[in-house]
Amino acid sequence: MAIKIKSEQEIALLRESCVLAAEVLARAGEIVKPGITTDDINTFVHNMTIKAGAIPSPLNYHGFPKSVCTSVNDVVCHGIPGNQVLKEGDIINIDVTCLLNGYHGDTSRTFAVGKITPNVKRLMDVTERAMDDGIAVATAGAYFGDIGSAIQELADEFGYGIVREFCGHGIGRVFHEEPNVLHYRSRDRGERIREGMVFTIEPMLNEGKPGVFVEKDGWTVRTRDGSLSAQYEHTIAITRNGPEVLTRLD
Repeated sequence: MAIKIKSEQEIALLRESCVLAAEVLARAGEIVKPGITTDDINTFVHNMTIKAGAIPSPLNYHGFPKSVCTSVNDVVCHGIPGNQVLKEGDIINIDVTCLLNGYHGDTSRTFAVGKITPNVKRLMDVTERAMDDGIAVATAGAYFGDIGSAIQELADEFGYGIVREFCGHGIGRVFHEEPNVLHYRSRDRGERIREGMVFTIEPMLNEGKPGVFVEKDGWTVRTRDGSLSAQYEHTIAITRNGPEVLTRLD
């Protein structure tokens, strides 16, 4: 399937949904503290999204039962909110996607729960930097493979494992569309990046090895070795002036 090129009008609508997603994520991060449950986060995200006139994209998406993904410690992604109580020293990725005016906006980040160790802080910082490095090379005329190469260069420097089973994706009227955006170096550099493309960059770095497995619930992804995992995600639009981060708040 061909990668969809978005019009300026479509990117304007995507910008609105992405700003909302970013605002919801920022507000959700403010309530993260020891003693709350992941379902408390889900309730907050759901209510804020609905109040804004939008729909939480994850809710009932291929059967996902909640309005947000909450991935704690060794959970890499797609964690289902529930009665898990956050503890001092945990880390949690909150992944927010909003459907507003027919377009999806998708963003996530990893938050510290209270005080964390320097090693955990480094994992978070490097993962965010890896995302930023991937965004920086996502310019018209470059190759999609350049994104993964930039991310892997930084991850290798710190000895972190890059999750390969999950990747960034195109986004628009459809939650997940072409292209798949790999976060690791590949022999195939892939297609060229073109103006008007809109997609996410969302590397997941493990403190240990890159291997993961999916739990029996069919959603929750964990590191095989039990090591911590962090993830950061932005939705970007490719413009003649470079990548525009649609989910970055001023």
